[in-house]
Amino acid sequence: MQLNTITNQTIALAGIAQAAALVQQLATKGTADPLAMETSLASVLKIDSDSVIDIYGSLDGIKLGLTQLNIQMTGFKIVNPEQARYCASLVFLENQLSDRKDLLNIIQIGISKAQAQSEHFGLLHENVLANLGDVYQNTISTLQPRIMVNGNQEYLSRPEIANKIRACLLAGVRSAILWRQCGGTRWKFLFYRKKIQAELQILLKKV
Repeated sequence: MQLNTITNQTIALAGIAQAAALVQQLATKGTADPLAMETSLASVLKIDSDSVIDIYGSLDGIKLGLTQLNIQMTGFKIVNPEQARYCASLVFLENQLSDRKDLLNIIQIGISKAQAQSEHFGLLHENVLANLGDVYQNTISTLQPRIMVNGNQEYLSRPEIANKIRACLLAGVRSAILWRQCGGTRWKFLFYRKKIQAELQILLKKV
């Protein structure tokens, strides 16, 4: 399987954008797009896959991410600065995480546990979400700078929503790992912007 293609890089970027959009939805509304949520969380548990799109199940599963990425890349100014900040932070933290074998080992153990829990309870069960939330809090959340999530304090203070937000941030890091594995870099994002935009249009017509 050839990973280093503009299609795979665009799909991985959409995965990051989707995680950021879900975090914002949860923090401001207390709820999130159910299909996008399930897709992003399932991607965390997909360690080995035959293709990049298989990690997300289908293009339909990352429609929210493709749409949000397209909105952010179309205009001359950043349409949603909050989402853009989450995306940039996720990529930055993943870069730091790649050098921390101790944290990667903790994440691997936590994901194995979540896989077993998911088979028993179902992917969106509170036990699975709490576990994924703990994995994020005990690993990525210890790296600097921490991602500060803005939203309605009523929602942010509720443990079940906080767990969902952390689980979505973990999904964002999963997509950031995929972006790097597919040859994605900060410079590539800047210089291949038009190619990524063109690929987005192709992918959006398929969902």
